[in-house]
Amino acid sequence: MDKKELDRLLLDAHDRNDNADLIRCYTIAADEHEAMQDIDAACFYLTHAFIFALESGAPEADALNQRLVAYGRAHKLDF
Repeated sequence: MDKKELDRLLLDAHDRNDNADLIRCYTIAADEHEAMQDIDAACFYLTHAFIFALESGAPEADALNQRLVAYGRAHKLDF
């Protein structure tokens, strides 16, 4: 996805307080940076997605936590 478009979608999701959309957009951003081997940026976006997933009790929290654990950026949590 184009960076400008993704930034616009993220800002819009923040304006609407739409946690599901925030999780989706931050995960897309993480995936894109991971594909570019920019792991620090990927983990930055994964962390944001993870926090919004935790706040809303979203099922994505477990998978996001596992990805952060794999990069040594979080401890494994039990859901």
